Amino acid sequence: MIRRRTLLAASTAAAATASVASPAAARPRAGRAKAARRALHLAPAREQLAALRRRKISSRDLLEQYLRHIAAANPGLNAVVTLDADAARAAADRADRHLARTGRPLGPLHGLPLTVKDALETKGLRTTCGSPDLADHVPDRDADAVARLRAAGAVLVGKTNVPTLCQDIQTSNPVFGKTRNPHDGSRTAGGSSGGPAAAVAAGLTALEVGSDLAGSLRLPAAYCGVYALRTSFGIVPTRGHIPRPPGWLTSSDMNTLGPLARTPEDLDLLLDVLAAPSPADAVAWRIDLPAARHRRLADYRIGIWRDDPYCPVDKDTRALLDTVGERVRTAGATVDDAARPVDLADSDELFQRLMYATASATATDEGFAADVAAARRTPADDPNALYLRSRTMRHRDWLLADEAREKLRARWADYFTRHDVLITPAAPTAAVADQTAVPVPQRYITVDGERRPYYAQTTWLNLAGHVRLPAAVVPAGKTADGLPLAIQIIGPYLADRTVLDVAGRLARLLPDPVRPPAFTM
Repeated sequence: MIRRRTLLAASTAAAATASVASPAAARPRAGRAKAARRALHLAPAREQLAALRRRKISSRDLLEQYLRHIAAANPGLNAVVTLDADAARAAADRADRHLARTGRPLGPLHGLPLTVKDALETKGLRTTCGSPDLADHVPDRDADAVARLRAAGAVLVGKTNVPTLCQDIQTSNPVFGKTRNPHDGSRTAGGSSGGPAAAVAAGLTALEVGSDLAGSLRLPAAYCGVYALRTSFGIVPTRGHIPRPPGWLTSSDMNTLGPLARTPEDLDLLLDVLAAPSPADAVAWRIDLPAARHRRLADYRIGIWRDDPYCPVDKDTRALLDTVGERVRTAGATVDDAARPVDLADSDELFQRLMYATASATATDEGFAADVAAARRTPADDPNALYLRSRTMRHRDWLLADEAREKLRARWADYFTRHDVLITPAAPTAAVADQTAVPVPQRYITVDGERRPYYAQTTWLNLAGHVRLPAAVVPAGKTADGLPLAIQIIGPYLADRTVLDVAGRLARLLPDPVRPPAFTM
């Protein structure tokens, strides 16, 4: 029998098992420890795992906390779209029996309930990627990254929402509808990892795995106020990620998978689980990421890129970057706000060419033939020319573009001989208004009263995408309206731990991330 559980049915079942716990402050002192244990699902993942290993709470009890919270908070967000409560309970019970019998955890994620982006295939549990054509797709094999989560002892609770085939930077699809920003329902949660970011922000899961080609992981993290890491290209296996069709063994040459969390330390925890060669390469290869370059913020050489005429940011974001610069200087770090590794406009054009080229792999024969014909008759100055000509470029032209990418990578490598990381805006503004009802050609954003292109939301994130660099998004304050603001930290290739170390040290200098109302429901 195919195991398929809808959110409504599973949430109803979860709600029937127990009532939502009342706040600890309303309980007598003797009951506070018990109340705190009931709120453990809102703690960082590291704290939850420590409690599980010390048997202060069982995996099953922790899971039930999550199921109650999902039942209460998710209907207003629509972040979790497929829930598999029965299978999760069975997995939690197995984890508890194993720990009781052996005294040893199953792995670094022993008994921890978590959700997974609906673009990653999950064995026995439907994976739709928001596409009506895949509404009944139940994989017979886990994506490689999902298999690593299970092997580490994680308890898979369900799947989180994405735009159709991950092809938008806000999250809505005909199968499950729209995911709302947990801080303001009129704003977008971003995309394509909008469901994962909203779920982490709202406490529906402590950890998530998102994918990032054109900011799909980092933009939702910035808009929802959580941490995210686009990993160095190639260190996390991507087989089993849709929109490459089910069954494909290859993936995009720009797509990476990475962790989402509410603390930088939890990003590091999940990075340790995810970073590995593909199963075929694991016979001989190992991933051994270098340690952080320094042990004190004062020893870091930090570049700061506050703004750029090609993609202007608003006054709140400029003020945020000014504040970050002041604080790292005060902490003793060496700050360079003048040197630029690349030209933002040139880098972005190359990014778009390579992105459109890699996305053409899944076009139908008829659709690709139509694009070829359209590219031939489209003048070079037409707004659609870059898209059509990049999507249909000859292999020789792609090789030349790939050579340009390698030269750009060399410029970044040279920059990082004199700098340890570069801090940039994550996006031009805080979360923008949801525009899922507006046709894509008519969408735009507003930056300090000026209309800007819709896809300018990801221009700063695109700096790292095609040159295979690690990049973290760090929540860093809020607007007057209470919307999260964020910065991006870019590091050298394979220096993921350096990026996370700087993120953790900056987090201690910045305001605590703002939590949405659903977090404590």
